[in-house]
Amino acid sequence: MEQKIPEDSHWWFASRTRALTTVMKQFLPKTTDFHLLDVGCGAGNMIHHLSHFGRVKGLEIDPRPVKMARQRGYDVDQFDATQPMPFPGNSFDAVTALDVIEHNQDDLAILADSYRVLKPGGHMIITVPALMWLWSHNDDINAHVRRYTAAELKQKLAQTGFVIRRVTYNNFFVFPLAAALIVLRRLAGEKPQLASHHLNEEEYQVEMEPASPPVNALLTLVGKIEAGLIRFANLPIGTSLIAIGQKPRQG
Repeated sequence: MEQKIPEDSHWWFASRTRALTTVMKQFLPKTTDFHLLDVGCGAGNMIHHLSHFGRVKGLEIDPRPVKMARQRGYDVDQFDATQPMPFPGNSFDAVTALDVIEHNQDDLAILADSYRVLKPGGHMIITVPALMWLWSHNDDINAHVRRYTAAELKQKLAQTGFVIRRVTYNNFFVFPLAAALIVLRRLAGEKPQLASHHLNEEEYQVEMEPASPPVNALLTLVGKIEAGLIRFANLPIGTSLIAIGQKPRQG
């Protein structure tokens, strides 16, 4: 049986974090007075990394990870996603929604409310799963509503008032293998047995496809190489997307 890798060290999370922070460093200023809002923060696994950019406030709809995040010392509040976020306009220098908006029927509402709470000149940072034809059992158990193309994500950001600063695919090098695996499983009717807190009300957990330690290490290395490329160029395809939008400066 393959050994399961904890979320914090799983290659997928490690690769996303490295690519994301690479892109964020290109746009976010170095300042001691920087306030960042992480929408849909879960148990706060990204807050540690985001805190390198400034002070982080987390919002989460599920009370289970809110409790876990607070136990870890993070500033996280529970909120009702059907209502506007509990902050006045122009409150934050940056807002992150990391693999969040794909869960919502009205993704435009999240983007619009994020725009509202951003200060003029503030940045919206998003990650989402890419390409509907890559839909798999993973999307079902994680309660996804959609996957996106780069063009669709750009259009939604622009529709809610953002100036597009950057959109790039991620997981470029693993894309051929991932696509082939999804298609083969679809043809075979195979569904990996992964746990999901969306299906289990008793326990909060995020379970990824298991990988042996050598495979996990190899794919983590691939993610490091890819993050180096993302510093200089947008990737043309991948299983995920990273987007940066900016609220226009007044005057």
